[in-house]
Parts: sequence; C-alpha cells; structure tokens
Amino acid sequence: MVITLCKTEGCRESRDEALLAEIAGNYDDEDKPLKEAYLEQFTSALTMGGEVDEEGEEEEPSVGDLIMHFISLFWKVLFSLVPPRFFGSGYPAFLVSLFFIGLLTAIVEQVASLLGCVWGIKPAVSGITLVALGTSLPDTFASRSAAIHDESADAAIGNVTGSNSVNVFLGLGLPWLLAVVWKWADGSTARGEQFTVGTFNLEFSVILFVLLALFAILTLVIRRFLVGGELGGNNACIKYATGSICLGLWVMYILMASLKAYNVIFVSDDPATEEV
Repeated sequence: MVITLCKTEGCRESRDEALLAEIAGNYDDEDKPLKEAYLEQFTSALTMGGEVDEEGEEEEPSVGDLIMHFISLFWKVLFSLVPPRFFGSGYPAFLVSLFFIGLLTAIVEQVASLLGCVWGIKPAVSGITLVALGTSLPDTFASRSAAIHDESADAAIGNVTGSNSVNVFLGLGLPWLLAVVWKWADGSTARGEQFTVGTFNLEFSVILFVLLALFAILTLVIRRFLVGGELGGNNACIKYATGSICLGLWVMYILMASLKAYNVIFVSDDPATEEV
C-alpha cells in the first residue's frame, strides 16, 4: 500500500481524480452485472468481518463485532435491497435510501411516542428526549465518521446544521403546506374555518435552544484560537473539556425544557402556566 502526502492544491486534485477514476472502475456496470452486484451486497451483509488495520489487512472479529453483527443483521439484509451505486447513475440508490430513512424515522417516532405514553411522559418532553434521540443518533454517527476520515471539520459540523435545517424548514414547512392544501381542498377555508395549531412549550424551548447554540458556537470559536481548529488538537484536556461542554449544554437543555413542561419553572404571561 502506497501513501501519498499532498501539500499542494494540484497534488490534491490529481489524487481526487485518481480516486474517482478508481471508484468508477470498480463500479462499472459493464464489468459487474446488476445481479452480481446485488449478490455481493447480500453476501457482505451476511458475512462477519473484523476491523481493518493501518496496513489494510482485516483483523479477527472481536466479541463486540460479533454481538453487533447479529444485532444489526436484520438491518444489514434489509438495506442490501438498496440498488447498487452504479445502477442508474446512483439515482435509484439515492431514492430508495431516502425511502428507508423516512420509513425508519417514522417507526422510531411512533415507538418513542408510545414509550412516552406508557411511561407517562408529556409529549413536549418525549419530543426532545426519546424522539430526538431516536432520529438524531444516525446524524451523530455520520458526524463522527466524517470527523475521523475528512481532512476538515466542515462535513462533521455541516452535517448537523444541514440536518437541523431540513428538520425545521422541510420537516415543519412541508406538513404545514400539506395540511393547508388539504383544508382548502375539503372546503374548510370556504366555510370560514380557521386552521390553527397551538403550542405548549415551544417558545421557551426555542429561546433556550438559541442561547445554548450561541454558547456552543462561542466554544468552537475559542477552540480555533486555542488549538487552531474546531475539532481535534494535541491537547487531550481541551478535547475532553469540549466534549463535556457540549454534553452539558444538551443536558441543560433537556433539564430546563422538562422543568418548564412540568410547570416547575414559570414564565410570566405564559398560557402554559395556567394549566396545573
């Protein structure tokens, strides 16, 4: 295995072009039929393999690898139904992947809501804990993978901000648009009926989130001055401190929003405080 260190922009472009050419050659539909590619996906899903070391050789699977393999076996086989990347220029794989992501998100949301109902947790608290964890953990692992393999922190941090923008602009805007169109189509608007959806704990949660997000951005800015970047660094204390701060911000948000939802914290002129 040959490792090339690129210090110039031209070297990086040549390296990227070589990688793209290698990928295109490995997934050429003329060399690998669709049936054979599907067979390889299912074979890879059913095969237990270990981690790959620095020399590119596969290590023996550990006990943890075996446990995780059997836990995730069903999902591996299920996601093997996604068309290979070379088929249809990758568009079928992209669309089918979006379908699976939406299906799993809907299942996670329903299960989390049912757990919150069974445990007696208010919907406002269940939404920021069970539902949020279930739908955001994939983003967490994706950001971790990007932080480890990418040269910069753009993909790791951009994945989080991009996911949040989709949740806010598309996740809220699209259902609202569909509801308005549905009300207009069934004649509710013509009959003078108003379509309104009230909130219980939204204002306090949004303001709290914005304040904590500003503090998180300030933490990243301070890291740039201390270690020269938003992620990584040679000082282990700074790395653990940054992780602890981010974890503490999340715990603080959950705690404060939950206390407000259960009326432990009162805000003046808040209709939610009138409810016991």
